[in-house]
Amino acid sequence: MQSTSAPTTTDRSRPITVMQRYELKYLLSAQQAQALRRRLAGRMEPDQFGKTTIASLYYDTPDRRFIRRSLEKPDFKEKLRLRSYGPATEASPVFLELKRKACGIVYKRRVQCTLSAAQAFLAGADAPDAESQIARELTAFRDGSGTLEPACLILYDRTAYFEPGGELRLTIDENPRYRMEDPCLTDFDGAKRLLDPGSAVLELKVQGAMPLWLARTLSEEGIRKTSFSKYGASYSRECAASRATPILKERKTASCLNPYILRPLPQSSFS
Repeated sequence: MQSTSAPTTTDRSRPITVMQRYELKYLLSAQQAQALRRRLAGRMEPDQFGKTTIASLYYDTPDRRFIRRSLEKPDFKEKLRLRSYGPATEASPVFLELKRKACGIVYKRRVQCTLSAAQAFLAGADAPDAESQIARELTAFRDGSGTLEPACLILYDRTAYFEPGGELRLTIDENPRYRMEDPCLTDFDGAKRLLDPGSAVLELKVQGAMPLWLARTLSEEGIRKTSFSKYGASYSRECAASRATPILKERKTASCLNPYILRPLPQSSFS
């Protein structure tokens, strides 16, 4: 399995294609976001790309089966998305990603390709690097899902931080926004704001225990772990606006995850 820690330099021409890690999410007020950035100084550093606009185009069935299932908070769920860094062009790379989550552990599989190759695959053509295990998993998901269509464009301005000499990685996503009408990766106009101005989403990507200094920082700043999906929140908001029911049935499950002390990652059955 490839390393999922953030190196001091990140080469997008040699992207990580397999990821297995814990991802912990927190919603930050504008004041908490500012305080956290101050307290990261001297411990973590922004990566070489600085603030980057990330676009994720989620694919779903016409009845939005996957996001409705995700909002039920099952022990296992999966999503398919197409990701770009900034507006996509035929000359820029995009990433076709299959994201699974099982008992708090996130597994990602992705391949790099062109926008036209990704669109052709989603229309039924062979996957890029068709003989690879990742391509076979993507194809199996597509073929077993029925009709898939662009469902939601999610945008945010991300700054990624890494811990020099360590494996801790975190990201701060500012100005999250979404578009469900004619969603695509080439045009970001008309996106709606998802959070209050200045608010942000913090994501921690860890392999094991959270460092004590970070746990103390989050506690002292009143930053609490939450369950938050940008696609899920966007879908729920649109359903509320149209007075539709966003989920079939709410179901609570036992937590598999302590927010500060994490169990060792198991060997992935998807590796």
